[in-house]
Amino acid sequence: MPKVLVATVKPFAPVAVEQIKKIIEDAGYEFALLEKYDSEEQLKEAVSDADALIVRSDKIHKGIMEAAPHLKIVVRAGAGYDNIDLQAATERGIVVMNTPGQNSNAVAELALGMMVYLARNQFNGKPGTELKGKTLGIHAFGHVGKRVAQIASGFGMELFAFDPFISDEEISKEGVTPVKSVEALYEKCQYVSLHIPANEKTMKSINFELLSRMPHNAVLVNTARKEIIDEEGLLKMFAEREDFKYISDIAPDCAAEIAEKYEGRYFFTPKKMGAQTAEANINAGLAAARQIVNFFEKGDRTFQVNK
Repeated sequence: MPKVLVATVKPFAPVAVEQIKKIIEDAGYEFALLEKYDSEEQLKEAVSDADALIVRSDKIHKGIMEAAPHLKIVVRAGAGYDNIDLQAATERGIVVMNTPGQNSNAVAELALGMMVYLARNQFNGKPGTELKGKTLGIHAFGHVGKRVAQIASGFGMELFAFDPFISDEEISKEGVTPVKSVEALYEKCQYVSLHIPANEKTMKSINFELLSRMPHNAVLVNTARKEIIDEEGLLKMFAEREDFKYISDIAPDCAAEIAEKYEGRYFFTPKKMGAQTAEANINAGLAAARQIVNFFEKGDRTFQVNK
């Protein structure tokens, strides 16, 4: 009987835990829970006899996997999976999955909400601007990017997207204009919303050369990862372009300097907030549980992210 451990420093909502437990136990598996743990040793002890692991943003590196000799699958309840050492997992024959699409609406709503908040001068009483008629570039057109497009179309924004892995036809059928290069996207759009993963190719790829192509009153929106931003270039953009603004649901390392020098031109949520809704919390957890059951029962590896 497989043992499934849910290990989360940031717990799922209680209703999500109960439903995850039901899915696991209805399949005849053993359910275990570790929440709000404060040491790596606690996690290692808990995972020592687990066959499957569900996590959120928890760091699952080689040492954790070495402490789990029976571990066969790790599912990240969410889209991003840079918190899991894929190479170490592959070397140990552990399947790693994510749950794409489950948090998409929550992230997309936050992106548009932050745009409105900044466009209206953070509701400080001074006149702001509208999103209607403004150009929005969507950098990566996956689950979240598509949902951003759907919501932004309701605001009457003019939509463009760049994604080398998705066909022009698929982008166009969503009512979005595809562009041929990332440079063209930034040149066309006053607003650019980032939805690229953090990997070797994208780390620090959003740099000054790219940002400086943006038109007047440029606004960069980041609900992806802070690591994709070249912070030296970001600070240069703030210094050289007084019209530039940056909003993100994760503060950059240089947040204190931005706050000191560029009041009114930025907004950062207190912590990573994209998936922080009751609905997304439940959806991702339940998807993770179902994927584990399907993996053991059917050999289903549909959402595997390692090789």
